[in-house]
Amino acid sequence: MRSLRARLFVLLLALAGLAALAVAGATYLGVRGEIDELFDYHLRQMALSLRDQGRIADDERAALQNPEFDYVVRVWSIDGVTLYASRPEALMGPMPPRVVLGFSDVALAGETWRVFSAATPSRVVQVGQPLSLRQRLAAAAAWRSVLPIVVAVPIVALSLWALVSLSLAPLKRVADEARSRDERHLQPLPLAGMPAEAEPLVLSFNALLERLQVAFEAQRAFVADAAHELRSPLTALKLQLGLLRDAASEEQRQSAMQRLRAGVDRASHLVEQLLALARAQPEAAAASFESIDLVAVARQAIADAAPLAAEHGATVTLHAPARAPVSGDALSLRGLVRNLLDNAVVHGGRRPRVEVSIEATGVGVAGGTGGAGGAGGAGGASGASGDIGTTLRVDDSGPGIPASERERVFARFHRSEGSASGGSGLGLAIVRAVAQRHGAQVALADSPLGGLRAAVTFPRP
Repeated sequence: MRSLRARLFVLLLALAGLAALAVAGATYLGVRGEIDELFDYHLRQMALSLRDQGRIADDERAALQNPEFDYVVRVWSIDGVTLYASRPEALMGPMPPRVVLGFSDVALAGETWRVFSAATPSRVVQVGQPLSLRQRLAAAAAWRSVLPIVVAVPIVALSLWALVSLSLAPLKRVADEARSRDERHLQPLPLAGMPAEAEPLVLSFNALLERLQVAFEAQRAFVADAAHELRSPLTALKLQLGLLRDAASEEQRQSAMQRLRAGVDRASHLVEQLLALARAQPEAAAASFESIDLVAVARQAIADAAPLAAEHGATVTLHAPARAPVSGDALSLRGLVRNLLDNAVVHGGRRPRVEVSIEATGVGVAGGTGGAGGAGGAGGASGASGDIGTTLRVDDSGPGIPASERERVFARFHRSEGSASGGSGLGLAIVRAVAQRHGAQVALADSPLGGLRAAVTFPRP
């Protein structure tokens, strides 16, 4: 049964039905017992009243012999002679030869009688009544007392249905409100009149709506920024195609071809960076994380960056232990290290020196996804918890980044003044997004080599 209203109604109705059945049964048995006691009282009072009379008057005889009279009266002498009988013996059958004083059940002519016998020194008085008649009258009285309970059951059922519907009305209102939400309308659900039991559910749903709104806004901003950034290289490609078409000599044609090839490379690199950033977003579908060796990932990234390092005359060295296990996605972390290396090589000045180091460090409380602090330390952790994590550092010998600008460089498409041309402005944005997906913290600081230090601290696997 999936309906909460129907389930509550059935359970409450079953409870009310069991209670009504128990009350009706107790009432029925109680009333029958009281009616039996009342009939016995009448038998006893009648027998005692006739015991004290010397003789039965004619008017009393007539009343006692009335066919509508339910009681049968018989008076015995002390020696066993019948002095009076309200009915002929043929109708009553032979009375037993011995009399039991007080109440007794006597079988007469195939029928059970309830008899009360009282004795005096000169006579014995018996008053009897058919047991079936007593039971029928008692049952009728008991049923009349139970009838109001039977009539009340459907009324209680309707009342229960109305009360359950009224109690669940706030949930229906919340369901209607939630049904009206879409990607354009993500306002929180109202809490007014909400039962305390349903309030945590509504609060959780409102938190989900808030996260969805943030994700949709980030997605819209990302698409708008990407469209804006792609417009420039595509326009440049069109111009370069025009120059290639209008080239007057082979030398001009080769120069235009080289510029076109460089433009295509920049556009291709920008698209790859955009796709990498989209995959690295925290709200994107998370990959299946596994235990990987960060040292092996760093070596692969250094190998990938080797052509760029050779082009800029950079030297890249790695200082790391034999293994550094972290939990994450190897492809994403490889992109993270590669972007840090590319930034260090491109912005490292003339013949840049780049050092990559990996070591175990104490990390802060798990769960921080903090970005780079403005002038934070290399670890970027606030308050050590005693857990041992892993920190990846990339140092370069370039001019570095002023402390006041270190937070802004993580924004998408941000380019520092005086930076080398050709960058997409997405490298550090990708680094932060990948770190957030892995629960890591990123910080920028001054490097011992004179340039910038980028440090990524991973929690313990």
